[in-house]
Amino acid sequence: MMSLTEGIGFVAACLTTASFLPQAWLSFKTRDVSGVSLGMYCAFTAGVALWLAYGLLLGSWPMVIANTITLGLALMILGMKLFYGRASTGRRAVPAPEQGREP
Repeated sequence: MMSLTEGIGFVAACLTTASFLPQAWLSFKTRDVSGVSLGMYCAFTAGVALWLAYGLLLGSWPMVIANTITLGLALMILGMKLFYGRASTGRRAVPAPEQGREP
């Protein structure tokens, strides 16, 4: 039987991993990672990797499973940001002409 502590950890792991899935799915589907901060995702991915290591050291399976899934998704999005982010560098937004003003 699962202890109360493990049960809380399992529910927390499911909720936090599930909350990440819609954004990951949208990024995979559209390949649009323009709104993703490279610095934030590097820090996030490193943090998830450390949570995974911590879970392994504690032997906490909810933490290990959730962070393994999240780390895999985060690495894929980070890879997309590095690959697709480079494809869009060098582009500049062209300002729209001002309204009501004749050339």
